[in-house]
Amino acid sequence: MLNRLALKIGLLFFVFIIIIETLLFLTLYFTFVNERLDDVMTNLLARGNTHSEVLEDSFDAATLNHVTLMESASDFIVIITDAAGNELANSDFVEPEMREVLAHTNFEQTPQTGGIVEDRWNERQFIATDSPIMINGTHRGHVFMFAETNHIKQMVSHLRNQFLVVGLIAVGLTVITIFLLSRLITMPLIRMKQATEQISKGNNQVKLNIDRNDELGELANAITTLSNDLDRLKNERNEFLSSISHELRTPLTYIKGYADIASRPNASDEEKKEYMAIIREETANLTGLIRHLFELAQMDHNRFVIEKEYVSLDMLFRSVADLVRPAFEEKQISLSILAEPDTTAFVDRERIQQVLLNVLDNARKHSPKGTCVTLAAAHDEKKVVITISDEGEGIPEEDVPFIFERLYRVDKSRSREYGGSGLGLAIAKEIVESHGGSIKLQSERTKGTIVRIELERGNSLAESPAGG
Repeated sequence: MLNRLALKIGLLFFVFIIIIETLLFLTLYFTFVNERLDDVMTNLLARGNTHSEVLEDSFDAATLNHVTLMESASDFIVIITDAAGNELANSDFVEPEMREVLAHTNFEQTPQTGGIVEDRWNERQFIATDSPIMINGTHRGHVFMFAETNHIKQMVSHLRNQFLVVGLIAVGLTVITIFLLSRLITMPLIRMKQATEQISKGNNQVKLNIDRNDELGELANAITTLSNDLDRLKNERNEFLSSISHELRTPLTYIKGYADIASRPNASDEEKKEYMAIIREETANLTGLIRHLFELAQMDHNRFVIEKEYVSLDMLFRSVADLVRPAFEEKQISLSILAEPDTTAFVDRERIQQVLLNVLDNARKHSPKGTCVTLAAAHDEKKVVITISDEGEGIPEEDVPFIFERLYRVDKSRSREYGGSGLGLAIAKEIVESHGGSIKLQSERTKGTIVRIELERGNSLAESPAGG
């Protein structure tokens, strides 16, 4: 129970809010009590000062009796003394505590505006003020006003009870508010937890509220994106395994079938030679497929080493052309090279050659007899642009965005007419991007295809390029 996030957040909020509320209530309580006490003290002193002003105008027995008679009907007690502190008149019975206050009063140092001589309301029975009587600048007496502290204690007790009730109500409302807020905050997190549990069980079709504009919304969006990516990767993995199974099964089937046929006793030497040639061809296809898979595995594990150097593209193009020309001539397709001698790029020669061979092989397979494939390079101060264009059948528009995906082939029937495993362009894309470059494809049906590769030219053009 204590491990629940909602409870932890609620307790944390509760502790902090209770501390804040306690500090606020104590501050308000003591401020309010002190203000009420100050009001009582101020009123008591003002009452005494009023009596002293009356006595200053007429300091005789009749006025003394008038003052005491007036206070005898009130909740206050007045004691009038002479300048030496001797009692002249009083409104009520004089308690011992009152005489103690008189005994401890310094009659000579009392300010003319009067002052409070006893304010310990929580310890004493009375609070008291002293208002001096000054006639023509002569100190003639004092007016002592006393008020019982029971009234003050009752007032403070009443305020304390009110604050206690209000505090309990505030605590109750705080608990309810914190509970609602903690549930409101943690509910999306609980849903996200449940979603991640579903993802861990293999159910990638999770739905979360991604319309929020806060951090929880961003987290929900990230989990939803992760779920979609995992679902896509799962589908791609299944398709990849299915495609690999097909690609491996096809040459193995041919190898086994023709091996069985070639091993028949009645097979002629010419037939055996033909069947062995087919077996060698399928073995080469299988070897190439496994090599491609190994290269992709290296790329996925960041073990694909790129060793850059300054390479002359003109010399590289001529080297690549020498390798592919027999296959192009066999299909009666011409290969044109356009590159200036000073065009250099800071690349891994062997890897870029592999890219060009893969792209050119695709161009050859999908170009009809009598057409031309052009390999060209152009450059500016920072980058080199390599284009491979053909006059072939082109690629359907709906297939163009997926052409660089692994095992994707435009020919969905996977016929043997064009060969290939659907990995060549995927490997080319990985190699180009590992150089920090980009590869894009433009195609139009019946008009041909253009592959555009952008690469870093390098910081120094004065260095000698690598040999071709």
